[in-house]
Amino acid sequence: MRKPELAAAIAERADLSKDKASQVLNVILDEITGSVSQGQDVSLIGFGTFTVRERAARTGKNPQTGQPLTIPASKTVAFKPGKGLKDAVAK
Repeated sequence: MRKPELAAAIAERADLSKDKASQVLNVILDEITGSVSQGQDVSLIGFGTFTVRERAARTGKNPQTGQPLTIPASKTVAFKPGKGLKDAVAK
């Protein structure tokens, strides 16, 4: 399912116009993005939790030349599914 399809499903289930549902979806995604980019966890009970994880710098290898190279430290977003989502997928 892509974003427009999700907005259409929200519009149908919440009795909203597609434009309004798309705006709501954009606001939700903007708020999640903003919170996670500030280092805050976003927890949606029953669905899951978005967190920021830090990766330490490490040594890698250039696959073309075999030369060692340093991969810098970085931050990434992790998602841990909640019990409700896990149970729904397991069915």
